[in-house]
Amino acid sequence: MENLLNTLQNKLQDSGQDPENYLKGLVHNQAINYWDYIRVDTLLSLQNPRTHFKDETIFIVYHQITELVLNLIRHELNQLCRDEMEVSLFTEKLGRMLRYTDLLISSFSIMNKGMSYEDYNQFRLSLSPASGFQSAQFRFIELMCTDIDLLIPAYLKPMVPEGATIGEKFPFLYWQEAGHNRETNKKTKTLSDFEARYLPEFVKLANEMSTQNLHVTYPKYLLKANAIEKEMLVAALRDFDKKYNIEWPMVHLETARTYLMAKGETKTATGGSQWEKYLHPQFQRRIYFPELWSEKELENWGKEG
Repeated sequence: MENLLNTLQNKLQDSGQDPENYLKGLVHNQAINYWDYIRVDTLLSLQNPRTHFKDETIFIVYHQITELVLNLIRHELNQLCRDEMEVSLFTEKLGRMLRYTDLLISSFSIMNKGMSYEDYNQFRLSLSPASGFQSAQFRFIELMCTDIDLLIPAYLKPMVPEGATIGEKFPFLYWQEAGHNRETNKKTKTLSDFEARYLPEFVKLANEMSTQNLHVTYPKYLLKANAIEKEMLVAALRDFDKKYNIEWPMVHLETARTYLMAKGETKTATGGSQWEKYLHPQFQRRIYFPELWSEKELENWGKEG
């Protein structure tokens, strides 16, 4: 106990605090309970359906869970891209990202099997122009994972001006195709609102990550890894690339097909995008670490069957 008190005293003094006043303050502290620490009441107050359909609550909660899981991935990426660490810890954190992505993949059954087809296709009409496309965390993650040039489709690369800045490259990113009509140069309200809210943050992060993203960072760890560590690190990166950029989009696509293509009709997305083309990994071809895949694997990226 004495050693513990001495450690605490030294820590407080080093940070300019008075140990005696700090300990006196502890006398008045109240025990913390689960509901206060997790903020359960706040969490449960965040579901505000716009319609009377019961399954809209499921839709809201599911997307809130997704955003929380995406935040866990960002939490690991913030460390992987910014902190120095041992190779083993770097690979461990990639493993955490894999488990979070597995959760995203498996959780889609809540959407795919857990809502009334009729109810969903009624309450969704009240949500336009909102769309899952507008998940800023999804964009933050991809900007932290890879180079911005790898987020530009091959067919758009010739349109990028020579010497374009990172900010000038944003109109050519793959996700622009969900709401940017290049013939008329008009954007959907979904895309326009999204960019008005987040584009400055995206450009700022992309500039910061140009020398720190995971695609830039991981080779530094390969250089100091032994043979076994290299194998494990590369396997983790490949698994994340595949799960996040193929398997998760595919279960999303299957869920969209369940509600938007069933019963003999094809419905538009709430954001107005060509949802099947946008969601399909074969069309997106979002590949964070292309150098880790063979030509054959790249050729078959996202193909069904």
